[in-house]
Amino acid sequence: MTQKIKTSGKLEYFQLRSQEIENGFGYSFAIKVGNLIKASGAVSMDDEGKPTAVGDYLQQMKNCYADIEKMLTHYGCTFDNIIVENIFTTDITSFLENLEYRKSLYKKNRYPKSTWLGVKELAMPELMIEIEVEVCKPYV
Repeated sequence: MTQKIKTSGKLEYFQLRSQEIENGFGYSFAIKVGNLIKASGAVSMDDEGKPTAVGDYLQQMKNCYADIEKMLTHYGCTFDNIIVENIFTTDITSFLENLEYRKSLYKKNRYPKSTWLGVKELAMPELMIEIEVEVCKPYV
């Protein structure tokens, strides 16, 4: 099934954390225009903007995907609506060791266009993974 992307219309901003936190860092978690949703990189962070699951790669990965799922739910989408997924990690080996968890989220076994990058560091030294997605919301 081919899904058309509509990128005209008003911008709708989605905040996952408080305005104080997101504005403090200078970002919005996601922006929707038409049926396209672009999300900032999700990281393992609490509601006060502090890193969580420090030293636990799999838990950090799960926390990232949990934040993405909150945004998807808000827009009436699932992981199967993700069309682009970019993963930035300071430990590509650990990412590959935990790949099955990522794959389990895509229930239809159709995966998004994806880029996986090993990087030297992320925004905070405790962070090991950051996941950025783009979503195509189906028309109803």
